Amino acid sequence: MVGIIPGEGREGLNRSAPRSGGSLTRGCGFVLREIVGIATLGGRFPTSRLAAGPAMSLRRLFRRRPHVPFAEWGAEVRRYELPADGVVEFAQWLHPCVSEQPIEQAEIDGLRQFIRPGDFVIDVGAHTGDSTIPLALACGSTGRVLALEPNPHVYAILEQNAGLNFGRTRIDCRCCAATPEDGTFTFHYGDASFCNGGADGSRNWNPWRKKFPLQIEGRNLLNILRTEYAECLPWLSYVKVDAEGFDRQILESILPVLRERRPVVRTEVFKRLSNGERQALFDLLSSAGYELHRYAAGADPVGPMLARNKMSVERHFDVIALPKKRAAAAA
Repeated sequence: MVGIIPGEGREGLNRSAPRSGGSLTRGCGFVLREIVGIATLGGRFPTSRLAAGPAMSLRRLFRRRPHVPFAEWGAEVRRYELPADGVVEFAQWLHPCVSEQPIEQAEIDGLRQFIRPGDFVIDVGAHTGDSTIPLALACGSTGRVLALEPNPHVYAILEQNAGLNFGRTRIDCRCCAATPEDGTFTFHYGDASFCNGGADGSRNWNPWRKKFPLQIEGRNLLNILRTEYAECLPWLSYVKVDAEGFDRQILESILPVLRERRPVVRTEVFKRLSNGERQALFDLLSSAGYELHRYAAGADPVGPMLARNKMSVERHFDVIALPKKRAAAAA
């Protein structure tokens, strides 16, 4: 999620609390996995780029985080004067762990390579709407963006952003996660004001940092699309997914739509995914007829093409997947 300061706002080790043997075992296992991860990256990157890596990682692992109490931080509407799109408004969430999230002309221009006015776009993991607003400006008032954000505290800011830029955007907000089944689920966040988090699942969480649980609603995205947006699907041109490591499962759940409509897909390769999970994400998109590239952002978002065995070269990055016919035409 653009503009989030990773890890900020999470509480550190409670030095006064005794730890059970199981907790210590899990903690040592977490540290070992971190060190192994650094060593794995060290085999793929120049030594000069990773010289400070282990020390920095261990400092990050054990440092005490500033306490962020629960609060409804609210938002401040910022106005950005863009060269082509003129004045664009964006409600900046004032949570202390969220950095400035400017709306930039270059990003909108890059999206317009794939999105035309009147198109339908899906944004899963929309957070405050910093990705949603550029998508909506590319679609225009005749298009539509479906934006999903499960965290009700963040969703309030997303909803505020959906109401800005009247007459130029059309954003449908849903306060839910994209889940295999409809229901209520527990997500975990790194601070008491629920800045950034997600489903627990198999993702490793630093055992010395407190988790803050939050009950959220989950909906099956394929059912939503087929029952409520069937008339929009012929114009589906772009899908963005940012789900803290569960991107593949979400994309797999809407695979019939991806195969039928062939939208461009932007998705995240989360830092804690194993090599096997990264390759599974590659296989899913490749088998669906996509060519994967490193997402480069800005006005030229299509970076170098990715091979299956290169999915672990970087620890955390975004992918932009192009339907193979479109990729061939672009080449």
